[in-house]
Amino acid sequence: MFKITALPTDDVCALQAGHPDSYGATPERAVSTGAGNPCRHCLQNIPEGEEMVILAHRPFLETHPYAETGPIFLCAAPCERYEGQDLPEILTSSPDYLIKGYGADDRIVYGTGAITPTDQIGAKVRDIFARPDVAYIHVRSARNNCYQARIDRD
Repeated sequence: MFKITALPTDDVCALQAGHPDSYGATPERAVSTGAGNPCRHCLQNIPEGEEMVILAHRPFLETHPYAETGPIFLCAAPCERYEGQDLPEILTSSPDYLIKGYGADDRIVYGTGAITPTDQIGAKVRDIFARPDVAYIHVRSARNNCYQARIDRD
């Protein structure tokens, strides 16, 4: 079993309030165009016409060669943090995703990365977690490499 882990609410609230992003910049404000603007907190697409926040996100505590930083979206207004095991909306709206395992040292575990069709994500996650050297998994956009969510062992 596994669980999908969205960004922590305290971190999201700080960013929504204008605290600096991973590059030390103030998050930008924009209006969502609908599909393609996934919030990394509620893990739903931000509805068309709703205000959103755009920022640089690094899903690692420290910088190192594997600590990728990239753009993400958040709802500008408070939203409910996703909690669950089922694939959330943002992990079902593309035909495939990049999935890769990381060790406890926050380094990519080579041999785990794969562009995975959406309907095969669960099986691929179970396959990656069968390796004892994998501590967690990141799901990224297969097209733009943008961070989507983290998957943890349940």
